[in-house]
Amino acid sequence: MAQNLIAHYRFATTQLPESSNDDINARWLSTILDLDQQRHGTPLLSPRAEAERVQGCCRDQTLIAVGILRQHNIPARSRVGFADYLRPNSRVDHVVAECWLDDSWVRFDPGLAGPRGRVADPHDISISDDSPFLTAAAAWIGHRRHGRSIDDLGVSISPVEFTGAAFVLSYLIMDVAHRFGDELLLWDSWGAMPLPGTPIDFGLGDALAELVQLADQGDLDAENTLRKMYETDSRVHVGDEVLRFSPRGEPPVRVSLGRNQAHSDRAIRNY
Repeated sequence: MAQNLIAHYRFATTQLPESSNDDINARWLSTILDLDQQRHGTPLLSPRAEAERVQGCCRDQTLIAVGILRQHNIPARSRVGFADYLRPNSRVDHVVAECWLDDSWVRFDPGLAGPRGRVADPHDISISDDSPFLTAAAAWIGHRRHGRSIDDLGVSISPVEFTGAAFVLSYLIMDVAHRFGDELLLWDSWGAMPLPGTPIDFGLGDALAELVQLADQGDLDAENTLRKMYETDSRVHVGDEVLRFSPRGEPPVRVSLGRNQAHSDRAIRNY
């Protein structure tokens, strides 16, 4: 369903109409579903021509999958990081999903129809240290503790050039927000997310990455501490508005979030 509704704004195999370019800023699941129904008005599994789908990206496909799982009372969350299986010899910024099954988190990629690269089964992606999906926390720790290069991590598409520690910290904050149900756009910015050319709060990054890593390993104290930090620390928590950038190079704009709508999207609506 996620693949049927969303056409990737950058990697579609057909030319997408300019009239739907603003689809990529559909922040909430309800908005994505409304856009789809305005164009089709048919069940969500009825095939859509690629050019008639909602323009979006991996975040949107993951958001749909997470919404479906939550509707069926299966705990689910999205994870923000980097994948090495989408393009040869490249680590691409990416969003995947995790759901709670059989007393553990299972990681999967809603955008993959079958095996790709090091991913043999897109429904069960390894969460080991050598996972083909690198969380933002793992990338940060690998750089800070072990000196691993992260210069290739980020966005380098003219006119946008945003890579390295600043980008990884932004995605680390983004991953924490997504973890606790605020699945913002990948080009939203708030709190201590460093804009290009601004100072980087390395201490915050170290603290967040360690908590995320411990929480991912099942440390409930770390999970609770991370949640409290997200709820109370303005450097991490999403407020009433964000600065929305554009992957197409358009000027950034301040956007009010409308928090009631954000929380209403915890469950997918029935279409």
